[in-house]
Amino acid sequence: MNGTFLDVLALLAIAVGLVWSFRRVKLPAILAYLVTGLIAGPDVAAWVEDPDEYHFIAELGVVLLLFSLGLEFSLPKMIAMRRLVFGLGAGQVVICSVLFAGLAYLWLGDWNAAMVIGGTLALSSTAVVIKQLGESSQLTTRKGQATVAVLLFQDIAVVPMLIVIPLLASASADTSIWESLGIALVKGAGVVILLMTIGKWVLPHVFREIARLRTDELFVLATLLVALVAGGLTHLFGLSMALGAFLAGMMLGESKYKHQLEADIRPFRDILMGLFFITVGMQLDLSIFLRHLHWIILAVLVIGLLKMLVVRLVAGLMKEREEDAWSAGLMLFQMGEFGFVLVSLAFSYALLPTDIASLLVGVGVLGMAVTPVVIQRSHQLVKPLLRANTLELKTEIVQPDTSKPKRVLVLGFGRVGQTVSRFLTNENIEHLAIDHDSKRVQEATAGGANVFFGDGARRDILKTVHADQVELIIITFADDLKALEVLKSVREMNDHAEVIVRSRDDLRLEAMMQAGATQVVPDTLEASLMLVSQILSRTGVPIRKILARLDQARRSHYGDMHGFYPGETTDMDPEKIDRLQFLHAVQLTDNAYACGKELAQLGLDDLGLQVKSVRRDGQEHSEVAGDFKLQQGDVLLIAGGPRAVEAGESFLLNG
Repeated sequence: MNGTFLDVLALLAIAVGLVWSFRRVKLPAILAYLVTGLIAGPDVAAWVEDPDEYHFIAELGVVLLLFSLGLEFSLPKMIAMRRLVFGLGAGQVVICSVLFAGLAYLWLGDWNAAMVIGGTLALSSTAVVIKQLGESSQLTTRKGQATVAVLLFQDIAVVPMLIVIPLLASASADTSIWESLGIALVKGAGVVILLMTIGKWVLPHVFREIARLRTDELFVLATLLVALVAGGLTHLFGLSMALGAFLAGMMLGESKYKHQLEADIRPFRDILMGLFFITVGMQLDLSIFLRHLHWIILAVLVIGLLKMLVVRLVAGLMKEREEDAWSAGLMLFQMGEFGFVLVSLAFSYALLPTDIASLLVGVGVLGMAVTPVVIQRSHQLVKPLLRANTLELKTEIVQPDTSKPKRVLVLGFGRVGQTVSRFLTNENIEHLAIDHDSKRVQEATAGGANVFFGDGARRDILKTVHADQVELIIITFADDLKALEVLKSVREMNDHAEVIVRSRDDLRLEAMMQAGATQVVPDTLEASLMLVSQILSRTGVPIRKILARLDQARRSHYGDMHGFYPGETTDMDPEKIDRLQFLHAVQLTDNAYACGKELAQLGLDDLGLQVKSVRRDGQEHSEVAGDFKLQQGDVLLIAGGPRAVEAGESFLLNG
């Protein structure tokens, strides 16, 4: 084995281990790749002495990243959000770029390096911020939308920055930057027209023909070819490869193949981007990082503070709420993944010295490391900055009267909870709902709903609303784990009430019943029952018989509906596999162990299996007792977990 192969093997092994460990503690995978590069680089293990060996392959990751960005670039979405995107977003990028560039010039005395640093620090991490906003349920809030709008403009601003950096390097030698920029704009306009023409008149026909063949490999190859040819074309004109990939993605972003293209390109993009961030980590000079750690921490704080102030100022001028403005600015405090792209590009063109590039990478790594914590605690961090009258306006929620217990308690006021509440109101049944989404509670109470603001899992909140005295409690959370947690809290206080729990499916039905649920209503099974009732009704079955069938299914806790036949597309996630219930048909062959034995003798219950039916000579026996004797040719329909089904089949055939 040659040395390069061993280097790649070592990089892969470290990356797998670090990505796993970082994700366990909810840190972004980008940080794991950067640390992998640091470990493998010349300052630590020195497995890779020259990071430039991987530079070209890593650059393909940037090309595919910009291609994906182009696919996600939606002109209608831009138009819908134009006020925030081109107002707040443009204001943040321009002001922060000029501000940071000015500070960098005072520090370094070099305008080229200062412009690179200004553009780099003005950007924030789209990948990390949007992921954390989604996980903390803030993506659809006003502050979340403002943050996404700024990130969207930053992603657009990356494209001209990628054009300017090579021009700064060439202009420093002979011509002026404005002359080079003018030439680049003419070239760029020519390339854009050429690519748009190809994209409008050629690519749709090409992908239509490829789609007709239904060959996945050809679709993937064509996608890669389009991205790389577009990148190569712009590179031929002296512009960035990433610019061409972005334009190619943008051309295909409005096509019906957008989602398939994105799915095809994602594995290659993620792997190559991982390699790119590994090469960035290799460029981090550890001695410089450790020696200047205090300055790096100070830089993260100062950069974050200035970004927050700029966003607050611009958002304030746009009449955005004070809390949303501060929160959006706080969430954008870090340097983003495109910042690493710009630093790497500027370093390759010798616009940044090694120590400055290492410091910028260090600032980016530290900022991204603390981003998840900052976003999760944004409300607490912003709270001291709010004026007293704004704080009171935000936190003042008119709580309903809880002096006496209501007849029904609805925990969770999402879509399902609101539907339940409307029907109870129509029947004049006294009830109270609880929800911890302040905006939803404010809207609901303003509309006349009887909703209490609080977390239904907390004992003190449950005690306040007299959950220990209520006759009927309905838990409507979409998250089964949350519903189970609330159910346990309720049962600790109230052991006599009827508790109906909404569940997404039947994976945790058994656990909920054991925790004290009177009835569990799984969405998927109830949807199946409603579909069946419609079908039976339209085929002439009397409504009384249909209702009896539905009632029987519910009384048996959906016993006959548990288990399904797996297919190639069945989700076999390791976290779910032990809770799935499969159906599997086993035919007893000539020498099968179970032939001639009674079901009770086999003890299938001990294996976690249930015999749903036995088919013999074309006749189905749906209810078989323990004394039912099996014989050659019988087909047993067994139900159980995937592993139990596999073990059961082996036992029935071989003993």
